[in-house]
Amino acid sequence: MSSARAPATARGILGYLGALLAPVAATAALVPLGGGVSRDYVFIYLAVVAVLAVVSGLGAATCAALVSFLLVDYFFVAPVHTLTIADQTDVINLIVFVGTALLVGGLGSRRRRAQLRAEALSVELRHANAELERLNREQAEAAAVAVRLARTEQQVHALEETDRLRAELLANVSHELRTPLGTILTGTTDLLNDGDLAQAARARIRSVVAETQRLGRLVSDMLDLARIEGRALRLDPAEVALRDAVDAAVERLRRTSPDRVVTIDFDETIEVTADWDRLGQILDNLLRNADLYSPSGSPIRVEAARGKRSMVVTRIIDQGPGIPADQRERIFERFVRSSDDADAHAGGTGLGLAIVRGLVEAHAGRVWVEDPRDGEGTRLAFALPAAGPSAVAGEDVHIDVDE
Repeated sequence: MSSARAPATARGILGYLGALLAPVAATAALVPLGGGVSRDYVFIYLAVVAVLAVVSGLGAATCAALVSFLLVDYFFVAPVHTLTIADQTDVINLIVFVGTALLVGGLGSRRRRAQLRAEALSVELRHANAELERLNREQAEAAAVAVRLARTEQQVHALEETDRLRAELLANVSHELRTPLGTILTGTTDLLNDGDLAQAARARIRSVVAETQRLGRLVSDMLDLARIEGRALRLDPAEVALRDAVDAAVERLRRTSPDRVVTIDFDETIEVTADWDRLGQILDNLLRNADLYSPSGSPIRVEAARGKRSMVVTRIIDQGPGIPADQRERIFERFVRSSDDADAHAGGTGLGLAIVRGLVEAHAGRVWVEDPRDGEGTRLAFALPAAGPSAVAGEDVHIDVDE
């Protein structure tokens, strides 16, 4: 505001300076011409007053009229060179002159004010137009963003609906398959118990039983994965002795791989907060994965230790071929196996590690692959909340793998 006042003050000073100098200049030009004989000089002063009124306003015009009055009285009204008036006619003429000058000044000042208002209005209109153009651009951009957002939301809804239908279809198909698979497995198992069955037929039935069991595992894994991805997995967390859970999982592994040696190397007092059944499923899948990929006769080692941030880190270590570094993240995806594809030949479903990741993350934990040490093949590690007051099931816990 102060910067706007400065030009106005300067124009005012120049206006009053012109009100003093312009009549003096007009008088200096008229005196040599003998202005006392003619009254036409009045129009020159009126013109000066009018110009000042238009340019500088009523104040400058009034000042110019008063200065002109004094100069006319002094130089052109007898007796000249005095500020006295001898003739009544000259008095009337001077009064008329001053009145006319003030009238002209007032009209000129009004014209100036109208011009200034018009200029200010023009400036406001330009600013308003610029603001309107800016608002129109912003509105157009906002409309474009809204359209893109609406399209994105439609795509997201469509993808969510597609994923929901896929999960429902997978769950329904898997559920419907369990009954006939159970019937086939029961019937073929009964046939194997028949002592009169020919040896060739027995071998074929054993093959049917093995494939039925494999298909049953696949259906069960697909159901579990559907529950995990559909956020329908229910957990019953409790304080679990990790050694008991590992011992139970090792015992189950011996039913299918009786010759596999599993060594357990950690403190028996370690406890975690977990669902007993789901923790067993995690350990079963990891031990089965190590068993499938390890050479016959090589041991599997299970380690566990308390980590930071109230987490317990458990490691399953085998002496298999290991997992290439570029596949360590992908092996936790569905139907992804390691490069040697031993799981495919051993009857795996390709869903085991994906289920492990889902179950561990449902416990507010994380699973990952570590760099193997000398003589080791694969080091699969997972972290679960430690049992105790600081362990809260369902928290989004940051996992620090350092012990």
